[in-house]
Formats: sequence, C-alpha cells, structure tokens
Amino acid sequence: MHPVNAQHHPHGIVTLDAEYVRPGLAAVHLIVEQGRAAIIDTGTNAAVPHVLAALANLGVAPDAVDYVIVTHVHLDHAGAAGAFLAACPNAKLVVHPRGARHLIDPSKLVQGSIAVYGEAAFNALYGEIVPAPVERVIEADDGFTLDFNGRRLEFIDTPGHARHHYCIHDLTSNALFTGDTFGISYREFDVAGRPFIFPTTTPVQFEPQALHASIDRLVARNAEAAYLTHYGRVDNLSALAPVLHGLIDAFVSLTLAAPGTGEARQDALKQTMRDLLMTRLREHGCTLDDATCLALLANDVELNCQGLLVWRDRPTQ
Repeated sequence: MHPVNAQHHPHGIVTLDAEYVRPGLAAVHLIVEQGRAAIIDTGTNAAVPHVLAALANLGVAPDAVDYVIVTHVHLDHAGAAGAFLAACPNAKLVVHPRGARHLIDPSKLVQGSIAVYGEAAFNALYGEIVPAPVERVIEADDGFTLDFNGRRLEFIDTPGHARHHYCIHDLTSNALFTGDTFGISYREFDVAGRPFIFPTTTPVQFEPQALHASIDRLVARNAEAAYLTHYGRVDNLSALAPVLHGLIDAFVSLTLAAPGTGEARQDALKQTMRDLLMTRLREHGCTLDDATCLALLANDVELNCQGLLVWRDRPTQ
C-alpha cells in the first residue's frame, strides 16, 4: 500500500489497504478531523508502517492519533491494535466490552485463531500480537458516544457475526463503519457502480437471528453510506440489506441440508455455497471468469462454512 493510492472520501474519511492476504481484501479506515486522526480497524501488524506513512502524507503525526477503534477483536480487524498504541503515544483503544480483555491479554485470542488457521499460517498472517495497556482501553457499550475533536461518533452493539462487535455511526458524514456486520463487498465484483454483497459467518459466534436484527438496526440509522472492512464504501444500504437477509437465510438452509459428517459435510457445504455465490454473481452481471471469481471468494467460503457448521453443531441447534 502507498499513500498516493489511498481512497479519499468526503468528510476526511480515507480507505487504506491493510495488505492482508491479497490487495482489496481488508481495509483500514481513517477519519481525519482538523489535523487529528482516528483509526477504525487496524489490520495486522504488517499494516502499521503503511498506515503511519499514509497519515504522514495527510500531515498527521503519530502523536496526533487520538483513537484506535476496533469493530471487533477478530485479528484481521484488531491484530495491530497494540502495535498502533505503541506507535501512537496519545491514542486510546476503543473496543467492545466483550472484546477488551482479549486485547489486553491476547493469549486466548491467539489460541483461538491458531485453532482456525493453524500455527504456521497464523504466524505468517499475524505475527506477535502486542497486548494493549489496560489504562489506555475504553470499553464502548451500546449507545456509547465519543467526541472526536468535535465530531460525534455513536456506537451500536451489533451481534450476529460476533458477540463482541459494534458498529460506529459518524454523524458528521452520516456514515457507518460496519466491520463485518453489514457483510463483504469486494470492489472487483462491482458492475456499473453496483456492489455485490454477501454475509460473513466466520467462526465461532455466528447467530443468524442476531445478525438479521443488527442489519435492521443499521439500516434504521438512515446513513448515506457504510464503510466495510472488506472492502471500502458502499451506498444505498436499504437496497443492500434485503440481499444480506436473503443470503443469511440461504446459508442457514444450505448448512442444515448439508449431508454427511466431518470433512465430507464441510466439503459438501463449500460446494453448495460456491454454487450459490457464483449464481448470484452471474445474476448481478459479473463477467469475470469462474476461476477469478472463485479465487476471490475462496477464503470467505472456507471461513463462512466453518462458522456455519460451528453454529449448526451447537446444542441449541
């Protein structure tokens, strides 16, 4: 990532590539207000020098970063939180109350991620997770508000993807920063400016009814745009929300219908999810070849199926 390639949006909002796995997969968002900055979702440690370089390009020094805000503590969103605090001496970390302890002491978070990715992949993707000093952590519950240099940020508890997830409503831009709650929309799939969007159901706290309710809460805010960590800005949320609702229900149906057990069941679910998403992409008008589409979707199909099967196998199911 290079600062000159940053995507600049109205009201001082900037989208930067976190350089996670591949270009255009994960974003770090900045809000710059009168020479001060807030970082929303951090990417992994690899993102830190690039984000600091982009801030410098905007005339913002590390000691002018007031807040590091993570929508939830999955490591593609919060892996560099501690590293940013070390680099930005005046910054406070804002995190959901259910997630704060995992960034103060990341050991369980690391263990859980290794269980999903494997140790070698974890080390390659994330490296060492730097603990956040407890005295610099702010817990943001539902309805929490933050005055960022005169700019009001409102925090909305949005479980469904994870129980430690909130979204942020920036009233100045009337935009939402939605982490993973409002789904995934890769810019490669845009057709004539129309985004393709689908839910993310990664392990281990996917809850379909909670996610439906959270999406409805976001739409009720009547925001002009949402800034997704995966990836960037989408508009017309009231038109995108029904697509997300429909695909959540479709993913649940595929999961409940998946035959077999163990790896065979997971393989069957992955195939039906690939088929569904490819069908929807073609209906959307996407003309990329199948191999390119499937490569862009591969990581999400894998993780979505893992999360859906964890949900299916809970005793309450």
